[in-house]
Amino acid sequence: MLPLLSLYIHIPWCLKKCPYCDFNSYAVKTKIPEKLYVNHLILDLKNDISLISNRKINTIFIGGGTPSLLNAQSIKFLLQEIKKIILIDVSAEITIEINPKTITYKKLLQYKEIGINRFSIGIQTFNISQLKILERYDELLNIDHMIKIISTLNLKNINFDLMYGLPNQSYKHALLDLEKTISLKPKHISWYQLTIEPNTIFYAKKLNLPTTDEIWKIWKKGKSILSASGYQQYEISSYAKKGYYCQHNLNYWHYDDYLGIGCGAHGKLTQKNGNIIRMIKNKSSIDYLNGQYTDKIFLVKDKDKPFEYFINNLRLFKPISHKHFIEHTNINIESIRNNINNAILEGYLIETPFIWNTTKKGKLFLNSLLELFLN
Repeated sequence: MLPLLSLYIHIPWCLKKCPYCDFNSYAVKTKIPEKLYVNHLILDLKNDISLISNRKINTIFIGGGTPSLLNAQSIKFLLQEIKKIILIDVSAEITIEINPKTITYKKLLQYKEIGINRFSIGIQTFNISQLKILERYDELLNIDHMIKIISTLNLKNINFDLMYGLPNQSYKHALLDLEKTISLKPKHISWYQLTIEPNTIFYAKKLNLPTTDEIWKIWKKGKSILSASGYQQYEISSYAKKGYYCQHNLNYWHYDDYLGIGCGAHGKLTQKNGNIIRMIKNKSSIDYLNGQYTDKIFLVKDKDKPFEYFINNLRLFKPISHKHFIEHTNINIESIRNNINNAILEGYLIETPFIWNTTKKGKLFLNSLLELFLN
């Protein structure tokens, strides 16, 4: 049986490039060619359709960049056209990422009316000093305004993106951010540490970041606060009320399949013969808008499948079944027997006849555990 299938749609434009962002996105300089881009998204999807073996889409995620820069009518047209090309499950989770500065009551209402049922909002921090460092200092008033709109429209499935470990951020300020977020009662909170990636503005700067010990204290206390507030941690940086886990992200972490359309989008598609195809779309909007959609397409080698599988599944706070591994990789467990044995000897994994479970040590030293599957 083939894995579940999701669709990711990438909108590359932003109001401006954040100094910590390493996604394929670029600041708006002139008017976005959204009608043209949406038409190319549709053609991009049509190009890939022969690779999915008549499967239906279980989740859709419109990400970026800042998808909420687009007109609601453009999003509506896009979803209507997608439904003509591929079957979408009637109960599909459909998420859109939102920057508070780009949203209005009318636009959120339109999103709701066209079938978008999950809204992921980039808060990052409520602290004005940190917002200035992140170059998002003009967004705080928009956040308050947007929260009022959400309440008025009775939007239930809301995720807030929140970061900790920010430059000059104290233990107290990190937890105040978290408590403020919890007080707004979103169903889902993505609470993750700022990482400084190459090819970002922050990478070239000398920043006053919290120490490892401070990060540990923030994370440990924050987890406790979230748990006491009824949020279940189901993944390294994801916390949700019961019944509100992000199904699209679970699709990635379960090593299921996904189509990726748009500039720089990635796709993973399992074929009936067990081969796994990976696709990377063209990062250049100029080339993409000239119909050059696919940059790379290649088969995942058998030797790389275990690492790909575990780097996703080990993020989740649940056991991994041997059956699931075999079904999603088409690989015999004995081919990774030495890797598994080493993980058990190191105290990272526990094995039974049917499952693997990560130990407390394995969760704390996940990178070390994953390194055992690199070869």
